[in-house]
Amino acid sequence: MTGTGGELLVLWDIDYTLVNSGGLGADLYQVVFSQMFGRPLPELAPMAGRTDRAIILATLARASVPRPEEHVDAFIALLGKHAAASGDVARARARALPGAANALAALSARAALDATARPGGVRQSVLTGNIRPLAEAKLGAAGLLAHLDLDAGAYGDAHEVRAELVGLARQRARAAYGSAFDGAATVLVGDTPLDVAAALTAGARAVAVATGAYPAADLAAAGAHAVLPDLTDTCLLLSAVHDGGQLPVCVISGVRPSAACGPSRPRQQR
Repeated sequence: MTGTGGELLVLWDIDYTLVNSGGLGADLYQVVFSQMFGRPLPELAPMAGRTDRAIILATLARASVPRPEEHVDAFIALLGKHAAASGDVARARARALPGAANALAALSARAALDATARPGGVRQSVLTGNIRPLAEAKLGAAGLLAHLDLDAGAYGDAHEVRAELVGLARQRARAAYGSAFDGAATVLVGDTPLDVAAALTAGARAVAVATGAYPAADLAAAGAHAVLPDLTDTCLLLSAVHDGGQLPVCVISGVRPSAACGPSRPRQQR
């Protein structure tokens, strides 16, 4: 389950996995669009599980912006400036989801214990649809930066397809730590089927958390190796991350296979 030297790379999604930012990103989209095009943004493209690069392109197309692909990089640059300056607003809105801080700390503590018995350990970063300035604003406002190496992560400006970010994160982590983190030595933790799909496409393991818009049944159907109801039980999290989620999905998620978790929830804006 581990990489060269016994190391494990855990890549966290941010929105509705670790943080509820109170719609900070969606509001910044409104501000940036208005500044660039001189009119209100009519609607946002779906955001859950998608990268900012993909969301921006789809949003501009929905707004009937001519040649939308030509404006994506400028939109990303201006979004980054606003995100970096959003400190007070971000701190007023963002909150860590229940168990998130303890989950990050528990994995770091487990890594410290492992290091006394064998080389390697757990390296934690992010694989997020957010561009980096927005990711840092949300995590910093929620007090969740301490155990994350953001330089080893991958962000939503890099590609329209989330699965493509996994290889980028592995490259950065390998450069930082000297381990390849191939296959199951990389674990993605997220709350959407697109998080799960990204892991499976890259040959990584997928730990899904039913804290966003998708119930446990949807995440299990997407192929997650383990599904947690939330991050409040650190023992279940450690089992899912370190032991490959060997508990049955229905046990981890607390639902019977036939009952699942009810209907899909309303889609949320990040």
